[in-house]
Amino acid sequence: MYPLDNGQVNVKAVGAIRDILIEAGIDHQSLFEKVEISKQSLIVNEPIPLKLLGRLTVLAADQMPCSHLGLLVGQRTTLASLGYLGMLMRHSEMVGGALHALEAHYGLLNRGAVIEMTIDGPVVLAIYSPYEPDLEGIALHCERSLAALTTVMRSLCGSDWSPDEVLLPQLQPPDPAPYTEFFRAPVRFGQEIAALAFPSRLLSHPIDGASPAVRKLAQERIQRLEAVAPPDATDEVRRRLRTAAVPRQHNKDDVARRMVIHGRTLSRRLKSEGTSFTLIVNEARFARARQLLTDTSLSLTEISGALEFSEQAAFTHAFRRWTGTTPSAWRKDHRPL
Repeated sequence: MYPLDNGQVNVKAVGAIRDILIEAGIDHQSLFEKVEISKQSLIVNEPIPLKLLGRLTVLAADQMPCSHLGLLVGQRTTLASLGYLGMLMRHSEMVGGALHALEAHYGLLNRGAVIEMTIDGPVVLAIYSPYEPDLEGIALHCERSLAALTTVMRSLCGSDWSPDEVLLPQLQPPDPAPYTEFFRAPVRFGQEIAALAFPSRLLSHPIDGASPAVRKLAQERIQRLEAVAPPDATDEVRRRLRTAAVPRQHNKDDVARRMVIHGRTLSRRLKSEGTSFTLIVNEARFARARQLLTDTSLSLTEISGALEFSEQAAFTHAFRRWTGTTPSAWRKDHRPL
């Protein structure tokens, strides 16, 4: 298992895409050459840029005879494929501990997205949020990740486990049956977030066969890996801006406080990396606006609220500044046919 740099992802999903294409009788080699992913990366499990995985996923999805490639890729995830993180989850005392480990150490698998658990009384939301700028195929990434999380949960809780509800930020596909058949739960398309909902009582469910000794070993290995490639300030800010733990109306001092540094220190670090807090916030808003306009039918009012603009007019003004056109016109030009 290799430590990841900013914007990189574990290569396992690439291997799953290759296998699915081969099984479907599709020439995968030409797609890999077009994206410039080498066979060597798969052989040695070398991390690749998340943007390359996004590009490959989009190209592969266009070749598939079905519209749920992300779902197929996610189903091939196993605890073993998650390396030391999968080992830590498998040997956590309870499901809540396993999910906390996934939330805390997801950067070992993907340095361009975050997984977050939010608890609202009797309900837990496991939320997947990509934050890498200019990422292609976000809807496919979301369905892949929720399918992977469902597979992992079935490994921990039993094969009959199902979420109470699935939220996906994508337009309803022509055939939604594969989604409901796999998740065995209501699937709501066109949502603001990608999430699984399940009862909070599940967090205290014990994991059969968990070994404290193996858990300790996995924790030690994970600590070593994370120490090799800590995130820079830019990556840390991007990640924290996508979590519900940061108050609405993004504030630099709030983010700095959660990073346990002073706001001025954060500004200096970002400047040394060639950016600023304001630039990162605008970058994140623009990326999310594009995704919601393309992949959902949310109204402009709903999207402006999701992006934390004070009103729709402010969102329209900002979007025109970013693109030279209005959100409505951009959506019309970029929605899939």
